[in-house]
Amino acid sequence: MPEETTAPSPAPATAPVGSGAPSGVIGCLGCGGLVLVLIAVFVVQFGWKSWESTHLDRVAPQDMADKAFRYSQEAYTTLGFGRPVPPGGGGQGDGTGNGFSADYCYDGGLLGMEDKTVDGAYRLNHSWALDRVPAARAAAGLRRLHQRLADEGWDITSYRAAAKGADGTLYAKRDGGDERMSFDWSADRQYFTGGASVPCAYDPGWHKGDTESYSPDSAARSVTAPALAP
Repeated sequence: MPEETTAPSPAPATAPVGSGAPSGVIGCLGCGGLVLVLIAVFVVQFGWKSWESTHLDRVAPQDMADKAFRYSQEAYTTLGFGRPVPPGGGGQGDGTGNGFSADYCYDGGLLGMEDKTVDGAYRLNHSWALDRVPAARAAAGLRRLHQRLADEGWDITSYRAAAKGADGTLYAKRDGGDERMSFDWSADRQYFTGGASVPCAYDPGWHKGDTESYSPDSAARSVTAPALAP
């Protein structure tokens, strides 16, 4: 009986030496290029923000005060509260309040990780407060104001309808956050507060090289709020 023979199995195919090297190198180069592009975009983005934070218009505090107060007056008219808000007052949870304040402006640096104040720059804010605002009036007013701000292109960042036993809030911004408005109603105290902030600007009364450090409070002290009209 003839012996059975088994044909030898073919040897597994082997890739030519170095056949995978070019694609691997190209892949590494592609990853490295992508990282460099992302780094460049990151640096340009934060560099531009740093440039914007220090290249500000030189605007008199009164002009910025007029702008902030106009926003507050338009909002107060929309809210429909029937009482005037005279200037002055603390606005700390009792009675009325109506006045200006000012904050420092900041430069985040090239990478956005610094927290330096911009010499001679200020951000003006107008705030007001009204007591004895019932839930029904606060709720209706916030609904109207929410709709108007949205129609005018403001970005609504927070909205909570006021109701009996539930606080109400409305926050909005535009121009990248340079302009902001905020409104809060406390259900417990029936107390309504509002405010508007306008972009940073250099105070014309400040000059580079002044020996005394600049305080934004000087901008706020130079202006007086008119009465808010119903």
